[in-house]
Parts: sequence; C-alpha cells; structure tokens
Amino acid sequence: MLTFFSSIVLLVLAYFTYGKYVEKVFGADENRETPAIKEPDGVDFVPMSTTKNFLIQFLNIAGLGPIFGPILGALYGPIAFLWIIAGSIFAGGVHDYMSGMMSVRSNGKTMAEITGDYLGEFSRYAMLFISVMLLLFVGIVFIVGPAALLANLTFQPMGDGVFKGTMFANKEIWIAIIFVYYFLSTIIPIDKIIGRIYPFFGAILMFMAFGVGGAMVYHGLAIPELTDWANYTHPGGVPIWPGLIFTISCGAISGFHATQSPMVARTLKNEKKGRIVFYGAMLTESFIAMIWASVGMAFFPHGISGLNEVLTKGGPGLVVNEVTVGYLGAAGGLLAILGVIIAPITSGDTAFRSIRLSVSDRFKLSQGKIINRLLIAIPIFIIAYFITKIGFKSIWIYFSFSNQLLSTFVLWTAVAYLYAHGKNFWIAGVPVIFMSASIVGYVLTAKVFPFGLSHTVALNSGYATGLAVFAVLIMLSFSSKKRKLKPEFITTDNKIKEADTENIIL
Repeated sequence: MLTFFSSIVLLVLAYFTYGKYVEKVFGADENRETPAIKEPDGVDFVPMSTTKNFLIQFLNIAGLGPIFGPILGALYGPIAFLWIIAGSIFAGGVHDYMSGMMSVRSNGKTMAEITGDYLGEFSRYAMLFISVMLLLFVGIVFIVGPAALLANLTFQPMGDGVFKGTMFANKEIWIAIIFVYYFLSTIIPIDKIIGRIYPFFGAILMFMAFGVGGAMVYHGLAIPELTDWANYTHPGGVPIWPGLIFTISCGAISGFHATQSPMVARTLKNEKKGRIVFYGAMLTESFIAMIWASVGMAFFPHGISGLNEVLTKGGPGLVVNEVTVGYLGAAGGLLAILGVIIAPITSGDTAFRSIRLSVSDRFKLSQGKIINRLLIAIPIFIIAYFITKIGFKSIWIYFSFSNQLLSTFVLWTAVAYLYAHGKNFWIAGVPVIFMSASIVGYVLTAKVFPFGLSHTVALNSGYATGLAVFAVLIMLSFSSKKRKLKPEFITTDNKIKEADTENIIL
C-alpha cells in the first residue's frame, strides 16, 4: 500500500504547496469584492459559506466519473495512480481553480463568455456549443445511470430487490422522478434546494468513500505498487496513451468541472477561499478516485483479470455493488450504493442549471424573473428527454471526448488570461501541451472517429502537436518579456478594456 498512502500524502502536500503557488500566480485578493457581494440577486448570485461552497463544488464535480472512471482505469494497472495524482495536482487542480477564479474576476461569467473575451468570437460560440452538449450528455447520463441503479437496487445477501414487485422497480418511473427534481433545482434559487440538501448528500458520499477506503486498509488489500506498472497490460490491449487519459477524466482533469465552477463563483464571499473550494475540491475528488482505482485492482480474485470478468458481466455498477456489500455488509453496502447514486444526481442537477446560466449569459436574459428561467429550462428538458432514448454507451463515448476537449479549451483560455494579465501562464501551459497532444491522439485512433490510424502514427502526431504548442508558448513567453503591462484588466460587455489596449492579445 506504499503507493496508495504516498499518493494521499502528495495530495495533501500539493494543496499547501502547489495549490498555494497557483493562488499566488493568479493573485487572489481577500479585500476585493466578489460577484456575490457586489451583485446579489437572490437566485444565482447568493453569498454562501465556504463550507457550503466547497460541498456544492465537490458534489457538482463528483458524479459517476471519479467512481466509474477509476474502476475502468484500474484495468491499466498501477500506472493509473500516476495519472490521477499528477493529473489532479498539475492539470485538474489548475483547471478547476482557474475556471472558478476567472469567473469570479469576470463578474460570474460562464466559461464560454470568458473564452470569447480572451480567444475571440469563434472560440466563444465553439465553447458554448461544446459546453451545452457536454452538459446535456452529463445531465442525461446522470439521469439514466442513477435510475437504472435505483430500479435494480439489491439488498444482499438476501438477493431480492428492495423495490421488487412495486412500481419502483421500473427504470422509467425513476427517470421521471429524477427529471422532476432536476427541473426544480434548475429554476429554484440555489440556496433553496442545492444549498440545503448538499451537506446531507455530502455526508453520505463521504461515508461511502471513507467506508470503502477504511475497509480496504483494514483488510490489508494487496494494492499493486507503481514500480510494477510495466508488468500490467490492459486486458483489451488498449494503449495507456491516450486511452487512460479519456478513461479517467474526473479524478484527474475534467472539462465538466469548468461548467460548474462559475456557479459557485457567484456564491463565493472571499477570493482567498477559492483555493479550498476549487483546487481543494479537485484534490478531494482525486482521493475518491484513488480509492476506487485501488479497490478495482486488488479486491477481486486474480486482480485485474478478476475485475475484467466482473466488468464484462455487469459493468462498473456491479463492481460497486460487490465491493460495498462485500466490505460493509448489507446495511453499509446499501448506504454506499446510495452514495454512488447521489453522486451523479448531484452533478446532473447542476448540469442543467449550468446550461441555463450559459444560455442566459450569452443572450443576456436576466434570471431574476422565473418566466425567463422557464423560457430556457423547458426547451432544455424537452430535448433531454428525447436524448435519453439513445443508448447509454453511445452517450458515454461522446461525453468522454467532449469532456476532455472542453478541458483543453479551458486550459488554453487560462493561458490567454494569464498572458494578458502579465502572469506566469506556464502553470496552465504545461498541462495544455499534454492535453492538446492527447486530443490529437484520441481523434486519430478512437473508433468513434473515421480515421482509425495506428497507435504509432497517433503517438508521432501527439509528439508533433506537443512540440508545436510548446513552440507557441515559448514565443508568448518571449513576447511577454518585451512588453510593459499593467497587472489588472477590467472585463465588461464581453470586451477587455484597459488604458494600455495595444498590449492586449485577443
């Protein structure tokens, strides 16, 4: 378990070291008024405590991703640990912090609007399209997934369905119930539902994580060490790169998080709390990802091959069921499974809310009146209902790609933001090199795309992409040294304004 415990220590140290450095680079100012203080509207701009903000951000981003993704990523062996830790500290944490704090500094704007401010109009609409599609996929996946789990919920060792013989064994009933909850949480002020029930949901999710993690340590599970990574290969022969990057996104880096951060940016009372709310929530999610990756590799007989057999039979949901019941017994297993159900539901509700915010931002529709919220929400839910008829696997594939494409867009936006403000853009530049290369590699090899090129071609193309991005960043670095730039800009009406406008790069 040396790798597991070392990884947890690294996550804690990273919060107090690299996370603090990222905060310093950004220039968080506790004396600067946040959007929640300047423009409270009682609906979206509502000052809330740091504890509530952290729990909302954490539950928003911790859907099925940091559970199902690491379980599937465990098939790659202990190399998955390296991606979770390095990815979350240097990529995901920066991504989440920058997306949240850029929104705070931009009066709570959504990422599509911020991207347009710094990368131009084409990027604005491209980002808006990708964001809305991703959020739709997330919302729908987190309707269908939890509904199926609830309909098939088992209370072992009896083996009979809890709701067997009742209408609650019907997945469509649960879809309807979740739809109603999502609709209400999309249009009702954030502090009325989300702000009140998330602490309770957070307690259940934490119980699941610490229960499984504690049982794993208590039973002395033989978790593979990172030093043995070369002895493991994916049962399906899938190469580590870029496969692992798209299998484990939540828990390492996920574009979905950037769609959630502006929501919390509108409720933050102090910029200095951004590190615990955004960077801290990302590292907490990585902790959960480490637990499920570890259990996936070592819980079943014959290790990863045993995990693959269970996945073949019933997917990640069956893995969760067997692990939680096996470790925590029937009652504990039921609570843990409910935690797995709650996690996606608390991401799905805010996914639809984020769509409403993105659309209202773009078309400047005030959300103070409920009629304006309904004008956006009703068409969204009608579209979502019809998309639920598409196969779950197809939706998940498109979700995975759009998720990491969005994260790359956000990192590029962070580079442009830091460059425009005369700050060290390499904190976002290094991960953007890796993610840009990974996107190219995935597009060239994934079955959902028509290219189907060899892994060697994709690898060489990834190297070329990474070098090209590195060259661009080097040129930006030299350019920034040659110019005199004031440290702060003001963004209004989708334009960047400053007295020294000739130095601004759009």
